[in-house]
Amino acid sequence: MASKKSTSRMRDALTPLHQPGAQLNGDVCRFTLWCRNADAMELHLFRHNRDLRPMREIHLTEEAHRIGDWWVVDVPGVKAGMCYSWVLTPLDGTSPDNLVVLDPYAAAVAGPPIWGQSLVRQPGESGNGGPSFPKGVVVESGFDWGNDRRPNIPWEDVIFYETHLRGFTAGPGSNVDSPGTYRGFEEKIPYLKSLGVTSIELLPIFEFDEMEYFHQNDPRSSLRNYWGYSTAGFFAPMSRYAASGNHGQQVDEFKSLVKAIHAAGMEIILDVVYNHTMEGGEGGPVLHFKAMDSTVYYMKGKDGHYKNYSGCGNTVNCNHPVVAQFILDSLRHWVMEYHIDGFRFDLASILCRGRDGGMLSHPYLIQAIDEDPILRGTKMIAEAWDAGGAYQIGNFPSEAWPEWNGKYRDDVRRFWSGEPGTLSTFATRVLGSEDLYSMKKLGTCKSVNFVCCHDGFTLRDLVSYREKHNEANLEQNRDGEKDNHSINCGVEGETQDAKIQELRLRMQKNYLLTLFVSRGIPMIQAGDERSKTQHGNNNAYCQDNELSWIDWNETPEEKELVGFVKKLRKLRNSLPALRFSGHIHDTSPELAQARVTWIGRDHRAPNWEEDLAIGLRLSGKAECLARKTDEEDVLILFNASHHTARFHLPDTDQYKWKMRAYTTAKRVHRSKMGTSITTKPQSMVVFSAKASKTG
Repeated sequence: MASKKSTSRMRDALTPLHQPGAQLNGDVCRFTLWCRNADAMELHLFRHNRDLRPMREIHLTEEAHRIGDWWVVDVPGVKAGMCYSWVLTPLDGTSPDNLVVLDPYAAAVAGPPIWGQSLVRQPGESGNGGPSFPKGVVVESGFDWGNDRRPNIPWEDVIFYETHLRGFTAGPGSNVDSPGTYRGFEEKIPYLKSLGVTSIELLPIFEFDEMEYFHQNDPRSSLRNYWGYSTAGFFAPMSRYAASGNHGQQVDEFKSLVKAIHAAGMEIILDVVYNHTMEGGEGGPVLHFKAMDSTVYYMKGKDGHYKNYSGCGNTVNCNHPVVAQFILDSLRHWVMEYHIDGFRFDLASILCRGRDGGMLSHPYLIQAIDEDPILRGTKMIAEAWDAGGAYQIGNFPSEAWPEWNGKYRDDVRRFWSGEPGTLSTFATRVLGSEDLYSMKKLGTCKSVNFVCCHDGFTLRDLVSYREKHNEANLEQNRDGEKDNHSINCGVEGETQDAKIQELRLRMQKNYLLTLFVSRGIPMIQAGDERSKTQHGNNNAYCQDNELSWIDWNETPEEKELVGFVKKLRKLRNSLPALRFSGHIHDTSPELAQARVTWIGRDHRAPNWEEDLAIGLRLSGKAECLARKTDEEDVLILFNASHHTARFHLPDTDQYKWKMRAYTTAKRVHRSKMGTSITTKPQSMVVFSAKASKTG
């Protein structure tokens, strides 16, 4: 170990104690790496990623360069754009050769410049390093943020739009200069703005290897990890999403995209994966954490095998102090360097597991994120489950994090697919899932409502297929969710039957309208507003092709659906009763009764056990008493049955109900007396009327 004199000298030089990664200061760069599992360390510098041999090899000694588990060296003559790798000799002697390590704090990663080239050697290939092994890039961004400001959109006004960055513009008809890139996406911002969405949620854009299946004896070797849920670099934007192949260019291109999104008044949310890494389990590649100390970064059993609560081979040891600090540093980096507005945490329940894998009631990492002075104003969203059986919907241990509400998805699907006995749970979901989130700090905004997301059927496929059709994934159709609560409207898959096509369009509108009138935060999946199909594939994680990409060649049906979504956003904006964030029973029973009225068909009370048609009246007055303003009441009629349903319009002597939205091909008309309305099978209608004066 280092002497007291050298340790004191190094500690004085570190202010703060450590800034991991490569920190350039003039022509001197400080390289810092945490590594417990090494008794010798080298730093290799390269002019370019293509170089087979380093331009400099710097041998570090414990005496001069080690403080505890940190290895630190100052190197003069370093310029931005240079590449580097760490090389360590393991303490345990597990490898006869030195291990090349990618700095997990690297601000950019220099892999192959072209999408579809492997980032790292795979198991079975000789060697650990070399030209195919990724290197860190020394970054000094001179990006001009100007007067960029985060929009800080209130939760009750948020509408999420989940999309894949590459797939959004890689497809036919995108008409952008650089398809599948940050720049290409930037060109489509006006389209997103026109939809009325507020917050763009990007599938993973941290550096990953899309070619990780490209190795011998794997039937998927011809496929790509398109989604990117397999992180290699936790501080680095995906290099092959950059239009320019220059190393480090992805940094400024992504910053330009964020700045442009903010200038349009929208937020950018990143889907982040801290629950597992691309190193996998036994037999997976050695990239960084396995070499640095696998027992710190990953959960392992007493037998030494990797625990697998992620379903991807390993599980990150999130509540270990070293790992928790790493995750906090990563999140801060994206907020400070890229002005990111929020994060959606993949399999967030793993962030709540202790070092032995057990669930923690008060996980340190979650508390640290909530209390961090840099992260406190940042939106955090939990996918509150994992592949190990944890399911924390309604119980995620942070009041500040909304949750992806998987129960909303399932119960809304069950109702509209005509399953009996689903009316009561459907009603609960529409009003903000009070059974899950009653008295929560965020109220109904605790629930991120969605019908479809990247994982599952598209909206069009939800009404076109009863069964999944994932044969293209080369897993014998074994992958993907089996219980989709979907319908095919009479024919499995594509059809030219005009009546079936009309019904499918109406059903897509039913789902979208339900989403926009439900209390909570709505989220739509990219392409669902364009009637996008994946031909029944409900797990297109490996489909980097037109099956997954957005098709910008607009059919009349797609044009109609896009226009419908735009109208729904305007509808939600104009009716505060739809965006009210309180639950109906969070105050007095009298106010709860004034807020919400359920209306059965044929002028009778609802039959909660058997009905598939119901009306919902939301009082604009009751929700706006505190503001002393007049707002409109809202009347929503749902008919998921295969028959017409007649509803009595309430208080027609006082309120003149105006039809605001409907899902049928033609406008629905009231009866001659104007006191009732007959809804078509499998349809919705929304009315509004001005509430009485508050006095």
